[in-house]
Amino acid sequence: MNYLQAVQEITEVVPDFENEVKNITIQNSYSIIRTFTDRIKNMIRQNDRNLLFRSLQKMDKIYTDGDPVLKNAIENTFICSLDNCTVFCSKEYRKMIFSHISDNLWNTYSRQIYSHGI
Repeated sequence: MNYLQAVQEITEVVPDFENEVKNITIQNSYSIIRTFTDRIKNMIRQNDRNLLFRSLQKMDKIYTDGDPVLKNAIENTFICSLDNCTVFCSKEYRKMIFSHISDNLWNTYSRQIYSHGI
């Protein structure tokens, strides 16, 4: 899957996403994943759990089926921002969010967060 196919996948969950993508000057895997990550941050802030959990599943599908550039974009944009997205959440809400992240993404998160380049 390339970034154009990822936009179609995301649009299945977030119907107005395609309109948002039209406003992105430079469209590539990184800009698409950054925009989707921003939407997920808003879902977390607004406590939109239903859409949030479906979006996390979609992020996993994109990571699993995506080309190397998409995977890299997810690792360097979405995964790196997870702590930042959930820092002000209650402990219970944070646990719930992380429980909806696939094992595949969780392992990537753990590898990035807990290996400090040592």
